[in-house]
Amino acid sequence: MPWGLRSEAPSNDGAHRFPLLEAPELPVIFFSFLLHFVWEFLQAPTYVGMMEMKHWDGIKLCLSATFGDAGFALVAFWIASMSVRDRNWIGARGGLPTAIFLAVGIALTVGFEYYYTNVSLRWTYSVLMPLIPPFGTGLSPLLQWTVIPLAVISLARRHLAGARILRVKP
Repeated sequence: MPWGLRSEAPSNDGAHRFPLLEAPELPVIFFSFLLHFVWEFLQAPTYVGMMEMKHWDGIKLCLSATFGDAGFALVAFWIASMSVRDRNWIGARGGLPTAIFLAVGIALTVGFEYYYTNVSLRWTYSVLMPLIPPFGTGLSPLLQWTVIPLAVISLARRHLAGARILRVKP
């Protein structure tokens, strides 16, 4: 097990385990955070003022957006889990929870992007951002919530499969 962590109680197969490593929410949040953080920096030119912003201010802004994205991923994961009544859906190859996970993430993205670009005016797209009708959502955030969740599912699936295999001998 990574970091030498193990549980006090043996599992049914007699091996000691750290069940928290097998919680499906953890790799979803972890991989979402990592991938969205990188994406936020890559899409900086598509937002007005990001390229001129002081370095630390840009990091804080991207970090704030990343926490929101990780929160979206967690909400989308839970809604997908509730729809199939199984928190471990991510380990299966089923299409319905994956589609729900993507749809919820995209719906949240469209809603929040609309609010922040049209209502609160917290940020503005630059001329580099293609807009998608009917709400004028930027292409980059839509791609972000299509590409990254699929990568998160794949990475989380691999992590969870590995966590189930790894055992610390008593």
